[in-house]
Amino acid sequence: MTATEHNDAACRTPRHSRVQHLITADETSLVDLEALLATLPICSTGRVFVEVPDESWICDLDVPARMVLTWLDRSRRSGDPGTGRACAPGQALARAVTAWADEMLCTEDDHTLVFLLGGFLGTADIHDHLTGRLGIASDAIHTPERFGLTASR
Repeated sequence: MTATEHNDAACRTPRHSRVQHLITADETSLVDLEALLATLPICSTGRVFVEVPDESWICDLDVPARMVLTWLDRSRRSGDPGTGRACAPGQALARAVTAWADEMLCTEDDHTLVFLLGGFLGTADIHDHLTGRLGIASDAIHTPERFGLTASR
């Protein structure tokens, strides 16, 4: 059995290497999110953040047991502090993910796999934060090609 093999026996061993994931999505990318989650090894670790307009969008997602799923209900969140505005699409996602990344992605040798599947505004804000403030290479962040945020691979 190799160190990268992903089967039930390998994933139960304490020395099995696990790569952390950061995955984001919104109501427009739930199908893409489900497809991505289906490809992850059962031993995957990390966070999944999903922003939705309201609680009626919250559904059962099959997430690996070592990953934490966080639903962000825009209808229960405010917009920019002090404005009294409602939370705009992508805003709750960007706030939650940048706060998590600032705390959890603090080592230079971090090998977190990043998949940003949400709408353009939130994805662009998160991408800018990860590349600008945290120094993550743009080509290490997977985003929809149509957004033009990552260099050609």
